Amino acid sequence: MQIALAPMEGLVDNILRDVLTQVGGIDWCVTEFIRVCDRLLPAHVYEKLAPELGRGAQTAAGVPLRVQLLGSDPACLADNAVLACELGAPVIDLNFGCPAKTVNKSRGGAVLLKEPELLHAILREVRRAVPAHIPVTAKMRLGFDSPDGALDCARALAEGGADQLVVHARTKVDGYKPPAHWEYVARVQEVVRVPVFANGEVWTLEDWRRCREVSGVEDIMLGRGLVSRPDLARQIAAERQGIEFVPLDWQALQPLLQDFWVQAREQMTERQAPGRLKQWVAMLTRTYPEATALFTELRRETDCDRVARLLGIPVSEAA
Repeated sequence: MQIALAPMEGLVDNILRDVLTQVGGIDWCVTEFIRVCDRLLPAHVYEKLAPELGRGAQTAAGVPLRVQLLGSDPACLADNAVLACELGAPVIDLNFGCPAKTVNKSRGGAVLLKEPELLHAILREVRRAVPAHIPVTAKMRLGFDSPDGALDCARALAEGGADQLVVHARTKVDGYKPPAHWEYVARVQEVVRVPVFANGEVWTLEDWRRCREVSGVEDIMLGRGLVSRPDLARQIAAERQGIEFVPLDWQALQPLLQDFWVQAREQMTERQAPGRLKQWVAMLTRTYPEATALFTELRRETDCDRVARLLGIPVSEAA
């Protein structure tokens, strides 16, 4: 069984990847998507979104990082995949799941699920271009506005050369509204010979148990559930291994919040850093009642020194 941390654009950046993988239970993670349009991107684009490439394509905790590309031009995606490999990417992942309107309007993400032939062409070109020892994987939804074509899309990706599929068990139109239709993951796994990961609406250990039962697959990708409950992967891994694990309480989470803030201050502007922290704390309110009180204090705060004090960090350490 493998547990992956989902690529979430605008949320799971290198800082949050670093902090969440410190908790444990995560086998691999993925960059935010790198948008490929009509040219070979400069190396600094990859280095900015995936600074882990400079240290063996791993987070500080040693968790491997995959590079995700998003686009619709098979040849251009192939060229960029080769560059990513040259920069150290151990796996190339292709995004066919992003539901954002701006992305879909530019023929990226989930809108391509309307064109199984193009999915196949993209996988074929990228697989041909990338060194044979480097896996090429893909993330898909069940379709754009209907799951009727989900199996055709999965076949197209697998037959094009995908070594693994992650299936977000909702359509583009579904967005992130519950439920996730895990039963379709089981149907996808029946028609492809590559490993399939289930993704969507796993917020708790009980959700994972039900997802495994309905989907029939062992492998899982966690997104918002893991961001909201940072030890969810460890809880799942411990249960699979028959090991007792006591979930982290709010107090145990404080060093992670502090580490996140210190890194945010180092890498972001004074205007950006508070917003990114608030984004994470807002998601933590789903699991931790104490996060609601912290978010209330942080909500209108823009002064970085005061934010540090709210987190219990001496200003000299947070600057």
